[in-house]
Amino acid sequence: MFNSFTEIWLISLILLTSILVLIVTMQLSSALKKLTLDPTKQEEEASLSWWQKFTGLKPIEQEKDLAMEHQYDGIVELDNPTPPWFMYLFYITILFGVVYLFYYHVAQDGNIQEAEYKTEVAVAEKAREEYMKKFANSVNEDNVTAMTAAKDLTEGSTIYTTNCVACHGDKGQGGVGPNLTDVYWIHGGSIKDLFHTITNGVPEKGMIAWNKTLNPIQIQQVSSYILTLQGTNPPGAKEPQGTEQK
Repeated sequence: MFNSFTEIWLISLILLTSILVLIVTMQLSSALKKLTLDPTKQEEEASLSWWQKFTGLKPIEQEKDLAMEHQYDGIVELDNPTPPWFMYLFYITILFGVVYLFYYHVAQDGNIQEAEYKTEVAVAEKAREEYMKKFANSVNEDNVTAMTAAKDLTEGSTIYTTNCVACHGDKGQGGVGPNLTDVYWIHGGSIKDLFHTITNGVPEKGMIAWNKTLNPIQIQQVSSYILTLQGTNPPGAKEPQGTEQK
């Protein structure tokens, strides 16, 4: 919101400055013409209305003075200079471009597309985090389901790498703990079983209860990730333990 107001203010300032530049330029142009034109031309210029001066339109009586030497099939080409209004607009665009370049790309204060995208993504991520925190405790063993979204599985992979690799191996092949990639499970291999085991731990076998370290959403994420390891058959996998579950 702040950036939007800043940009509106900046654009308004540029437009006002451009108008002032336009007025000053017109006044200077008029003054220079008075100094350089001969008396006859000065009288002709003085007879023009402000609109004619602004648009560069010449009275039809002056057409003969604008005619170029060459003709084609009776058609006469007039040597009309670029209209003043067009030149003023051109000068304004140059001024606008210089200010825009400095504000957005040199000072980098402006909210260009890339920065705007990153800002919106950050806002969305923050909103998602707040949502996840708000509803984290609503997940339990009775309603937990396996997550399939790439972001959730990536989060689950990160949690696994941080907390589970030491006992279960980097690919789930097992170590101190059992192999997580086969169809044999000691405490059950469904999403609800995994959620229960990770939440409460297995103290008699040295696995701590992770409910004091991870919130329910994180436990759901890592449980879902573990399910994706099924059938990967990593090298050096530990022998099956527990009961086969298909």
